[in-house]
Amino acid sequence: MPLHKIITHDSATKIYIWKIEESFEDLFDEVVLNDINLIRLNTMKSEMHQRGFLSVRKLLQEAGYSDFDLHYGQDGKPHLKHSFEKNKDEKFISISHSFEFSTIIISDKPVGIDIELAKEKVLKIASRFMDISHLEGLSEEEQIRKATVVWGIKESVFKIKNEKGISFPDHIFENAFLLSDKRATAQLSFNNLIESFDIFFEEIDSNNDQNYILVYAFEN
Repeated sequence: MPLHKIITHDSATKIYIWKIEESFEDLFDEVVLNDINLIRLNTMKSEMHQRGFLSVRKLLQEAGYSDFDLHYGQDGKPHLKHSFEKNKDEKFISISHSFEFSTIIISDKPVGIDIELAKEKVLKIASRFMDISHLEGLSEEEQIRKATVVWGIKESVFKIKNEKGISFPDHIFENAFLLSDKRATAQLSFNNLIESFDIFFEEIDSNNDQNYILVYAFEN
């Protein structure tokens, strides 16, 4: 079953992960899109991107929602419809997909999520987005995994704040951590304000000799 995993982080937060195995046609037949998102789907040039987009709607269904409950602000940030209704508990959502997997996180708290395929090329650009001293003393495989975690940290923090002008290397800083910790902390220093974030991460095995890194963040 393509529903790969559900992670219950706590009573307020669940993560849903989908392994994208279906064809575009099969996924399209199993979801109903609102008019705006149908147009978005039809403008996507990559079928892989289309399948990722549709698999996110399958995850919404698993969580008890539909595409009609999902809206995007002017800044592109996703919101759940009932977040805007009176007398309803506010729910926050974040979305990510990468090659074989898509994921959503739904919580009572502001959250950001990222899933990435751990690839060697991340090391070629690591100095552009992270403190490379955090890779010292690691094997090449560990460096790839850790750099991918750090990228996910920065993506997740950015998704929470989503403010124009935030730079990964200049404004988001990961504190030292070990891969075995499965958690970390980070700070966003932007507009004369320092904010802290709690980070959680784990590896997702694709059973195809490829490992994906799931990272999610909460405001502290």
